[in-house]
Amino acid sequence: MSETLSPVPAVEGWFTTDAEPHLIGARCPECATFVFPPREGTCPNPACTSETLDPTPLSRRGRIWSYTENHYAPPPPYVAADPFVPFALAAVELEAEGIVVLGQVKRGVPASDLRVGMEMQLAVDTLYADTEHEYLVYVWEPVAAESGESA
Repeated sequence: MSETLSPVPAVEGWFTTDAEPHLIGARCPECATFVFPPREGTCPNPACTSETLDPTPLSRRGRIWSYTENHYAPPPPYVAADPFVPFALAAVELEAEGIVVLGQVKRGVPASDLRVGMEMQLAVDTLYADTEHEYLVYVWEPVAAESGESA
């Protein structure tokens, strides 16, 4: 008999895990500068003097700015599969926010299937599991051009 694991974000406060997940960034209320990952404190824009950043949802879709395939297991605290399986990484530009967000690409999508300018959308996938939890991370997945559905 298998138990159902409780899904939890591997990094709390960076993304939602609902049916249409989105990243959670921060936005300056004075100059509208966006940042990801979310943080508190002063605006990173050197021309702005705001001392606050407000948590805000970011766009779910963007276009690949750059990509690569990782052939080496990252160091702890990352928990790599055993045996390690290479995976693609994509830097996705969120046009509305004017920022680029780096993230793992959905399992099964190799870098050879990606191209600069390709439309991507946010999804959630399992990073690893232990005896109690399934630890989730945000990933980028291609959006099929013909139907508007994810590939």
